[in-house]
Amino acid sequence: MRRTGKSYAHPLLVLVAARGEPPQSRVAFSAGKRVGGAVQRNRAKRRLREAVRPLLSSLAEGWDLLLIARSGAVTADYTDLAGAVRTLFQKAGVLDGDDQHSARAGG
Repeated sequence: MRRTGKSYAHPLLVLVAARGEPPQSRVAFSAGKRVGGAVQRNRAKRRLREAVRPLLSSLAEGWDLLLIARSGAVTADYTDLAGAVRTLFQKAGVLDGDDQHSARAGG
């Protein structure tokens, strides 16, 4: 996935997106040792899962997504983290067409 997918970077996280098999999209979460000890890594992954949860219904079909936490993901405000996830999903074009068109139109 890491080799075949296209990556999108943000100071708080990295998104790797690759085409998968429709109809289901899958999301995976990762945090390396640079994020911190086991407690910090698990906290970062929990926070990412919660940031993705509201966007699951608007994900387009057939994507395999990997979100990799960076060290700032542990201490960042939740709204910043959720905004970073949404921004990266929009850059990758993995949200349904309705959300992408409204984002491009500024509304």
